[in-house]
Amino acid sequence: MKNILAIDVGLKRIGLAKYVQNIPLPIAPILRKNRHQAAKALQDFVISNKIDILVVGIPKESNSDMEMRIKHFIGLLNLPQEIEICFIDESFSSVEALEKARESKRFKSKDGKLDSLAALMILERYLIGKE
Repeated sequence: MKNILAIDVGLKRIGLAKYVQNIPLPIAPILRKNRHQAAKALQDFVISNKIDILVVGIPKESNSDMEMRIKHFIGLLNLPQEIEICFIDESFSSVEALEKARESKRFKSKDGKLDSLAALMILERYLIGKE
């Protein structure tokens, strides 16, 4: 089974969700001090966890500025060539994450769990597309 990591790139945090033993799970986000620090932290995580596929959420609604920022951020990563990078529509993943968070009442918006829950939505979309 391939190791898959999905990310939700934000301006303050990068939400992470990993496919672990056939179960998609949100994991602790990366806090952004600046884009280079965040790119290095993500790159180190991907390499140390032997990730095969990096699934990147891209907003396909009207905000092409954010799409450009995300693609630039991914361009900062220095990953081995064998790692597949897959861009997937993340439209409304944060809204879905917020709805799930309200249901569970365990999430605070500033602790980053919401960002990783959005990454989980992105990972689930990717997995459904592969079925």
